Amino acid sequence: MPDPFSAQDLCERLAAERDRPLRLLALPTPTVPGTPSGMLLSVETQDFILYDGQTSPLHQEHIIVHEIGHLVCNHRSALDDTRLHRHLDITDPQSVRRVLPRIRYGDEQEQEAEMIATLILEAAGRVPAPTLLSGMLGGLESAMGLRVGRPAGASCSSG
Repeated sequence: MPDPFSAQDLCERLAAERDRPLRLLALPTPTVPGTPSGMLLSVETQDFILYDGQTSPLHQEHIIVHEIGHLVCNHRSALDDTRLHRHLDITDPQSVRRVLPRIRYGDEQEQEAEMIATLILEAAGRVPAPTLLSGMLGGLESAMGLRVGRPAGASCSSG
């Protein structure tokens, strides 16, 4: 982990370790609400992480490390990245905006990428890690009926 932490340095180290270029590309205009704010695009010779360059620095970092989560877990989107790359002008915000809503990962893949992002940002000191007290308070909330737990194995989205 780079110290001091920066998502750029982490990407550079990851690229060197994998012996494969990893390019960060900030989108010059905000992403549209309801669409992904970042995207991992893996092609034959390199990887790209596109992210909303108009949001806060902490949110940009979170988007980047979330996409790193997809990369290190070897997740693949439902689209063929190489074919997508041929039809995408990554320097054109309109072209990227048309593609972002089509990028889909399974819910499990999104949870894994989000967990990795959280762990990286906790290790870097960017977000607080859970404490014993926060765990005890959560247990107390559940015991008092303030937090309804899910049965083991139940989906997060099941009501």
